[in-house]
Amino acid sequence: MEQNVFEQLAKRYDSEERIELANVIVKEVKSELPNSKSKSLLDYGSGTGLVSLELIDLVDSVVLVDSSKQMTDVAQAKINKRGINNATAVYSNFTQETPTLKADIILTSLVLLHIPDTKKILQQLFQVLNSGGKLIIVDFDKNDKISHPKVHNGFTHEEMKNYLTEVGFRSTQIKTFHHGTRIFMNQDASMFISSSIK
Repeated sequence: MEQNVFEQLAKRYDSEERIELANVIVKEVKSELPNSKSKSLLDYGSGTGLVSLELIDLVDSVVLVDSSKQMTDVAQAKINKRGINNATAVYSNFTQETPTLKADIILTSLVLLHIPDTKKILQQLFQVLNSGGKLIIVDFDKNDKISHPKVHNGFTHEEMKNYLTEVGFRSTQIKTFHHGTRIFMNQDASMFISSSIK
């Protein structure tokens, strides 16, 4: 079994750069969550909770899901330390097991680029989402300067829209919202936010 690179990163994951980038993402995601006070949010690939733990006041409950046990341990420690009672961290890998969780809103932020089979993970997220629920994706725009055997070099808006439509999502809106210096494998890059309804 290949060592999960994120297991080693977990304890020192919250670098200044990652926190800064997470804050940019939080600001953008908040605009997608009006009137969500009664809704449940699931953050897939949540890492240490840098994004979703900043959204807890906007929703009824948050489940942070990550395929790295260390990451969920760090996230759960933050939840406990801050006395947050509407969030919990769960260790699970939706690419290898059928998820039993359900949610009104799913957020996946800078995660799809690490998952080889984009369509399969979107199908799993579709299953988890309650009917009429919303999927919010934040990821990098396609970037030809990046080449790595285990990471997608971002996605074009058209490519992402096609995946989402094939899986069954509708009303997909996609826009680029941030350009940053050395934010994607040490390259300048831009991020998009996509919002779709089940």
